[in-house]
Amino acid sequence: MATLTAAQRREQARIEYDAFLKSCPTNQLLDRISDKWVSLVVSALAPGPLRYSDLGRKIAGVSPKMLTQTLRSLERDGLLTRTVTPSVPVRVDYALTPLGQNLALLLTAVKDWAENHFDEVRDARERYDAEAESADA
Repeated sequence: MATLTAAQRREQARIEYDAFLKSCPTNQLLDRISDKWVSLVVSALAPGPLRYSDLGRKIAGVSPKMLTQTLRSLERDGLLTRTVTPSVPVRVDYALTPLGQNLALLLTAVKDWAENHFDEVRDARERYDAEAESADA
């Protein structure tokens, strides 16, 4: 088996999508799906479609501008669909695509983990801060 040069290894990794390489396009995708609002929107839509206003109420703290940007980026990435129903007022529903549903399994698990383990993380932070404070004294 021939030995590859560093340039050849980088090119091979780029073809194989190696997220550890800075030049790999999967870094952009990881950046997108690791966003807090993306995680919450995808998790909120996991049980089924929601209207824009319902999403805004369910996700406390998200501004209308951020919710709109997040929904547009998820639609562009093929993770959700936007359905407009002509009525007064216009009804807009968002639903996960099969690709989005697949991602929802992971992101909902992360959200659930955070909810189930926050007390442990908080306790670890308090211990760490107390130790760091006593070391500084």
